[in-house]
Amino acid sequence: MKVTNFFVQTLREAPADAQLPSHALLLRGGYVKPLSTGVFSIFPMGKRSLMKIENIIREEMDAVGGLEVELPLVQTADLWRESGRYSAIGEELLRFRDRNQHEMVLAMTHEEAVTDLARSALSSWRQLPFMLYQFQLKYRDEARARGGLIRVREFTMKDAYSFHATQEDLDEYYEKVRAAYVRIFERVGIEPVVVQSDTGIMGGKQAHEFMLESPFGEDYLILCRRCDYQANGEIAKFAREELPEEPLPLEKVATPESESIEEVSKFLGIEPKKTMKAVFYDCAGKLVAVLVRGDLEVSETKIRNFLHSGDLVAAGSDLIEAAGMVPGFAGPVGALDRIKAAGARLLVDESVAKAANLVTGANEAGFHLKNCNWKRDFDGELGDFAQADTGCACPHCGEKLEAVRGIEIGNIFKLGTKFSQSMGAVFQDEDGNRKPAVMGCYGIGVGRLLASVVEAHHDDFGILWPKEVAPFQVEIVSIGQDAAVLEAAKKLHDELEAAGWEVLWDDRDERPGVKFKDADLWGAPVRVSVGAKALASGSVEWKLRSEKEFRLVALDAVEAELKAFWGR
Repeated sequence: MKVTNFFVQTLREAPADAQLPSHALLLRGGYVKPLSTGVFSIFPMGKRSLMKIENIIREEMDAVGGLEVELPLVQTADLWRESGRYSAIGEELLRFRDRNQHEMVLAMTHEEAVTDLARSALSSWRQLPFMLYQFQLKYRDEARARGGLIRVREFTMKDAYSFHATQEDLDEYYEKVRAAYVRIFERVGIEPVVVQSDTGIMGGKQAHEFMLESPFGEDYLILCRRCDYQANGEIAKFAREELPEEPLPLEKVATPESESIEEVSKFLGIEPKKTMKAVFYDCAGKLVAVLVRGDLEVSETKIRNFLHSGDLVAAGSDLIEAAGMVPGFAGPVGALDRIKAAGARLLVDESVAKAANLVTGANEAGFHLKNCNWKRDFDGELGDFAQADTGCACPHCGEKLEAVRGIEIGNIFKLGTKFSQSMGAVFQDEDGNRKPAVMGCYGIGVGRLLASVVEAHHDDFGILWPKEVAPFQVEIVSIGQDAAVLEAAKKLHDELEAAGWEVLWDDRDERPGVKFKDADLWGAPVRVSVGAKALASGSVEWKLRSEKEFRLVALDAVEAELKAFWGR
């Protein structure tokens, strides 16, 4: 392929709003172009790499028995009402009416559509198990589109759905897909971090996320470097520190102008872990008070999962005061009766139960209570409500945990019967009983994976594509417009293409520096430069994108060098 015949345009500088390396380099290299916020057009250069990623995914899905299908983007609202998700999902689900005033949605996931497809044909246990997958456009009305292809509104996803007769069969197949995902990511040049995750709007019993560790990631990952415990920060568990002491009598102390944990700790001369703070939420109009040790933060995901409700926002002062507590000086002592009377709930993190003689609010402005103890002075619903962070103890081996940032590149869920039960995807078992199919779900955002590969493989000059993802295997750069140079470059280009190589020939009448800069942006693993000086001795300049220096190789040995490099 000649550059002069190829539809591509590079940029010398990245737009000011491109904050992630992948965003900047995909724009500069002529891979993508923004059409609107979170919506991108894909140039031919980008499409070539996307198709390679899709083919890798397709090969691995086929290898675990997947069958490719295609499901509609536009779906009826009634289908989503069957599953219960039409009302459960917020504004990110785009709803509209067609010309006949039928309520419709643009699908952000395809559980409903695939369950509808499955129930139309599923009747017997003999048909199970099976897995259906697709590459399909989806739309999510994302409020925080950012980072180029990392967080978008319109995207192509590979989503797969498996159907099983038993939970045990799903468990076994889930591990096969998990292994297939690891192979996919390794083939595109990423070593994934696999973490336990929240099931979220997907529901189900268990989920894992595949992450690229990156300082630009939006997710916090909690990792143990000793025993390989790994979890998303939203749900990560950790062992609470034991802080035992002989319980002392409650003591009311004045703490003027001291409301925050930092202010109270400084005023009383104690560590933050010797305090207890109350965090308040409004859950469908009812107060939820969460008590946690002062040096820890609350995990809203854990609270939502405990309450089985996604309706959780910060509580207003009126709701807090109605339950007998004073904002800024709130505490549980003496407030339990009013909490119950107000229909509120008091959740107590395990860190509070394992400490003694904590400082908490006295429910009076300007005062706190010293020596507050769980059970003796207050009660509530005990559970895991705190967020793990660097330095917390691993729940498995006790080693200190590490919090790092990560970009989600894939996820898998054990959906169970959440969709099959509500939508009637049932089968008759060997004994003649009708049962709902047990389902699994497995997703990879193709565009996000492309961007993640760039995040993992780039330098200051451009992209260093892994071999299986590079849009072209080799780029030929002809230096100057000398007739002999152009003839040699054309002959090499034609011979390599005829031999099955993916070749890009920069035949433009441009300065060598311009061509080399663009070659770095396009990131072909191999660059072959044809110039008059080297050609005089029958040689060309051979340079790997991953290396700084070039070397001379004989012109007639280029294909042999390519075969050796690519392992053919």
